[in-house]
Amino acid sequence: MTEKSHTGKLEVADKAHGLVLSVYKATASFPSYEQFGLISQMRRAAVSIPANLYEGKARGSDIELCRYIRIARGSLAELRYFLILANDLDYLSKVGFTALESQAEEVARMMGALLEKVLREVAARSKKHARSPKS
Repeated sequence: MTEKSHTGKLEVADKAHGLVLSVYKATASFPSYEQFGLISQMRRAAVSIPANLYEGKARGSDIELCRYIRIARGSLAELRYFLILANDLDYLSKVGFTALESQAEEVARMMGALLEKVLREVAARSKKHARSPKS
């Protein structure tokens, strides 16, 4: 299960928050001249992931939640590219890159599962409403 309850706290957002913390720690050792470049981009992309998940949840609509999960997935894709770049620039150790990529993969998997679950629920409700007699 990718969330504790349909109205409760999103587990995937908690995992994404852990990824944000890891990105902040990893980028702290990047060269200072990257402060307004790669460091800023990586942190912004990472923070955007749980922020969009929570915003989508707060909007109170499954359709909106799906939209914001997709936005969060885009931010995660951005972050994953930045991880590759940081690794290629030797800003991350092999171990550091692997650990961050592993966290990113787990968040991606959880977001995918949550999106599929919510889409199935939306489809089931649509079918139910389509079959119910109109008054």
